[in-house]
Amino acid sequence: MLRQLIKKNIMLRPNQVKDFVDAATKCDFDVDIYYNRYVVDAKSILGVFGLDLNQTLTVEYSGHDQEFENYLSTLSIAS
Repeated sequence: MLRQLIKKNIMLRPNQVKDFVDAATKCDFDVDIYYNRYVVDAKSILGVFGLDLNQTLTVEYSGHDQEFENYLSTLSIAS
């Protein structure tokens, strides 16, 4: 069974990156974060810091973790 791909637009400030990566790491499925053509593993703190945090970022995943969903809603922006 294929899972539906979920995409959420967020904004991250540098002081939020560690908490974001910690939340993504708790998920038992892949979580990617990207803007334009730059895609990184959301469980990689260096990868996330390598993104331009002045841009709207898209988080993409295909699993379900209510705690992660709740955390993303605090970072979410209108798409």
